[in-house]
Amino acid sequence: MSHVIEMNRVSKIFNDKKAVDGISFTIGKGSITAVLGPNGAGKTTMLSMLLGLLTPTEGTVKVFGLAPKDVKVRERCGAMLQEVSVMDRLKVREIIALIRSYYPQPMDMEFLVRATGLAPADLNRYAEKLSGGQKRSLAFALALAGNPQLLFLDEPTVGLDTTARRQFWDTVRELAAGGTTILFTTHYLQEAEEIADRILLFSQGTLVADGSPEEIKARMIKQSLSFLPAGDAAALRGQLLKLAPVVDCYDKDGRIHVATENTDEALRAIFTGGLAVRNVRIHQGSLDEAFEQLTRNHEEDMKR
Repeated sequence: MSHVIEMNRVSKIFNDKKAVDGISFTIGKGSITAVLGPNGAGKTTMLSMLLGLLTPTEGTVKVFGLAPKDVKVRERCGAMLQEVSVMDRLKVREIIALIRSYYPQPMDMEFLVRATGLAPADLNRYAEKLSGGQKRSLAFALALAGNPQLLFLDEPTVGLDTTARRQFWDTVRELAAGGTTILFTTHYLQEAEEIADRILLFSQGTLVADGSPEEIKARMIKQSLSFLPAGDAAALRGQLLKLAPVVDCYDKDGRIHVATENTDEALRAIFTGGLAVRNVRIHQGSLDEAFEQLTRNHEEDMKR
């Protein structure tokens, strides 16, 4: 089997509104895939269909080649959802032991404690007495308890401090290196850029971009140059704005920045025109900028 996840022309309609609109993608074993998009983009609906919590209105969803609700699929999956709830009047150790008992080959208890940041003392505490961050660590331990081959994480690091967040992603990398497939949603774009092999960008229920972080950034329409003026800065800005490839011109951090749709053409126009510039730099767009630009372009296209 070549794909762990397959979605083929999947749509989900609620009250005549398409929350997910004809999306198709596949995900292979051992990859780390980030799902990005603004609120209401369809991320949670898509995740719910993969978990078997929702049935698609149109299209097909396969996990390990089977329907998501199949018991053989559920034995191989773990999930950490955004809303964390815990069992009252049970100790952390008891809850983890209970969840581990549901699976044929559960994750080693020692690994669960080490990998999720739970302290040994936490195991003997009642779950309802844990802090918010500790409850999220417990939720992560429960997601891993069944030794999953596929792990779903919905906004997993919300409420975690810097140290806990670093340990969380170290564990995710370790799991992926061992062959576990990871699919996560996040609003922390820096996390997606640093952790993910691949990004799926959603907007208004549609998959608008699919690729590595570098590939997504390369799809930016507007790029930028910056330089120091070799003469009168105000005169230089006026000259720059008259050049056809230049979309915008502004000052930032003591440098003049130029937004353009083609850096090569902009540089050619600057040097051909003999503009007084020095210390030229070409700036690679950030994932944050690419996210904003691609979603904005899609929203504008939908209005036409």
